[in-house]
Amino acid sequence: MRTAIAIAVCLVLFIGFVYAYDRPGGIADWRYSRASGISGTIKIPLGNTPEEAVRKFRNDARTHIIYREPVAGGFLLFNKLNEQKEGNNLGLEFVRKTLLGWKWVYGGNYSYSAAADQNEALNFMSIPKYKGINGPFPIIYGQLANSAVAGVKVTVGGEAAGEYNAKIISEGVQQRIWYALLPAAADKPYKIEALNGEGKVVASKTSDDPTDFGSIMMATK
Repeated sequence: MRTAIAIAVCLVLFIGFVYAYDRPGGIADWRYSRASGISGTIKIPLGNTPEEAVRKFRNDARTHIIYREPVAGGFLLFNKLNEQKEGNNLGLEFVRKTLLGWKWVYGGNYSYSAAADQNEALNFMSIPKYKGINGPFPIIYGQLANSAVAGVKVTVGGEAAGEYNAKIISEGVQQRIWYALLPAAADKPYKIEALNGEGKVVASKTSDDPTDFGSIMMATK
């Protein structure tokens, strides 16, 4: 009898903690607000699906989700503005599954203008890991703009110094997407290299900015 009561009490306490943590305006939202430098506590809505969670949070009808990628604890959702399937803009959102529904955790997007006469290899954005925000960060992602690019390699410094191969997404999207999940201890410098089918570097960029974004051009012969 006492065991059953103890289990029931623990279950009630667990449910209460989950509700307090994941409800809009709860502990998770308080942590996000502190990490983002927001005064007060933002209320992140819950959704019945990953896509609904993103649309409710962004409150932007222009957001068109073009691909979802499963990762530990949730999904990465890639999106375009105004339902554009091509062009130099791409967004990435991470949502996780809770007992209350799907909840947006963090993300970002980039958009820029590129001259038509430039020989672009790929474009990218880097999203760092912030204390208080849980998720598969840091992450660098983007689009491949040149058919000669067959792979992407990211090299980082810090305690997790090393090379990390990006995953290329080609099925289900009009323009190929790439992303690299990096260790939490990854640090500058960050080097992005585009590789051709033979593994030769055809474009590269090195940056010390963990929030960098932009375009990388094909190397001149």
